[in-house]
Amino acid sequence: MTSCTTTDHLHHEEPALDETALEVHASSDAQHLMAQARRLVQVNARFEVALNNMARGLSMFDAERRLIVCNGLYRHIYDLPKELTAPGTPFSRIIAYHAAREGCANTVDDLNRQHLWIEAHAAELKIGQTFTRRQQLDNGRIVLVTVQPLQDGGWVDIQEDITDRALAEERNSWLARNCPLTEVANRFHLRERLEEVIVHMPPGGRLAVHLIDLDYFKRVNDTLGHAAGDAVLKAVAKRMRAAVRDRDFVGRLGGDEFAIVQPDIEGLSSATSLADRLAKVLNAPYRVNGTDVIIGASIGIALFPDHGPDADALLRKADMALYRMKTSARGRSCVFTPEDEAALSQRMELSSALRDALKNRQIGLHYQPIVDIKAGRVTGCEALMRWHHPLLGAVPPSTFIPIAERSGLMLAMGDWALNQACRDAAGWSQDIKVAVNMSAVQLDHGGLAHSVERALMQSGLAAGRLEIEITEAALVSGEARTLEALETLRGLGVRLVLDDFGAGFGSLSHLRSFAFDKIKIDQCFISEMAGRRDCRAIVGAVAGLAKVLGMGPVAEGVEGLAELEGVSCTGCNEMQGFYFSRPVPSVEIEAALARCATQLARAAQAS
Repeated sequence: MTSCTTTDHLHHEEPALDETALEVHASSDAQHLMAQARRLVQVNARFEVALNNMARGLSMFDAERRLIVCNGLYRHIYDLPKELTAPGTPFSRIIAYHAAREGCANTVDDLNRQHLWIEAHAAELKIGQTFTRRQQLDNGRIVLVTVQPLQDGGWVDIQEDITDRALAEERNSWLARNCPLTEVANRFHLRERLEEVIVHMPPGGRLAVHLIDLDYFKRVNDTLGHAAGDAVLKAVAKRMRAAVRDRDFVGRLGGDEFAIVQPDIEGLSSATSLADRLAKVLNAPYRVNGTDVIIGASIGIALFPDHGPDADALLRKADMALYRMKTSARGRSCVFTPEDEAALSQRMELSSALRDALKNRQIGLHYQPIVDIKAGRVTGCEALMRWHHPLLGAVPPSTFIPIAERSGLMLAMGDWALNQACRDAAGWSQDIKVAVNMSAVQLDHGGLAHSVERALMQSGLAAGRLEIEITEAALVSGEARTLEALETLRGLGVRLVLDDFGAGFGSLSHLRSFAFDKIKIDQCFISEMAGRRDCRAIVGAVAGLAKVLGMGPVAEGVEGLAELEGVSCTGCNEMQGFYFSRPVPSVEIEAALARCATQLARAAQAS
């Protein structure tokens, strides 16, 4: 019984042990699952944190083109409502939402366009390679989307807001092709546009290239400052844009030089009509800081295909025409002619020859006496540069001086002339002065006073016997700096003369701006005194004004007895011209002085 009882008891207890073990096992599994769940929740939470703290937007779509997951930045970039960012949202609904935001009405045509875009997107995914696209959103932001295809047919989008970078790149690209001051095309962009227009020119098509150079712009910077100069340049560009057609192209080549490409013209008259219009608007005064500024503009024109087949030829020939305009007259336009090219070739040859002439001492000085008709004596001599070319013979100063200025030779030539004139004059009578002309290039250089001081010291010439002559044109080109240089020269004891008064400028403000010792009345008035009362009146008025201001008047170009008598009647006693003596080399100066004495005696007898 006991045994049986024991056996029965044992047999009866075994199931209880199994249930306990199962309960323990089940409890262990539950704990494991709960731990896994906690870990999964933790991983998901970390994933959520990581996803929503990314610096870029992210979205993932499955092979059925349904949204799997996206982060907050994705929703923010596209300004999506919450219901469109829920898992399972069709890609097509998101595209339709964007289309509606951009103003599409989801018509049949709109839906077809959306469908075609989605299919094109799917086709690109099938290639299996990462690709990018740039999106311009309706709020102005620029987004770079990188698309990574997945093996199961889905894809991952990464959105990066590149607005600031894109705008900076766009700004840099604009700056590379445009002038930031005037906001017109720069030299590179204008040339690029010119080449493009030529390439696409239809048969028989024509265009014009206008090169515009601002006259006397430098004096704006010198007198009013660079800020005022910048204001003028901006106003010039604005006037140009207003004067041209929409299809014309305006550019700034640099400094005070602009250009315009004028396509689709009928002929020369179209080009000259625009040039006349430009000259009119650009020559009008500019109001800067309460001051009226007048600069003017000169224009050179070249035509396609008449004057060249490409951009190089057209720009070069327009520049030749511009050079002719600036050396003959200003404030107008002229069209290229074959003679301009011949003149350029000659200038290049003369420039090279002039350089050799300076090196080989083929440049010389001639002197023209200046007389005082009342005192009956020679008061001074004007030094004039002369060049005798071995093949061409005597080259006029009006030809080689501008070449020297443009080729950078004027400083060396002017310095040589100053030193030579001082050396020559040191051997003359003490009561005879020497007058030396200074170009605008020398005045702008800044070292003129030092050069004059050195020339006086090395030659032993008294400062009071040296007269420095500057033209009104030189005074205008850099007024502030020029006046400063003149003040320095005055401090050395040198006498200062305003040359060619009335030739092109004739502004009384120049007489007020500086107390010159003398004023030379331009020969254009002297030569016509006999037949024109107005010229006699002008010469008399200038001579009288000069005396009132304490400046000695000098008449240039007295070539005959008629001019002598006319000038004498105005009260102008000092004069020079062929009537007394032509310019002669230094070795002939004594003979020239003797001739002057003879002519002065004849004049005294005639009076």
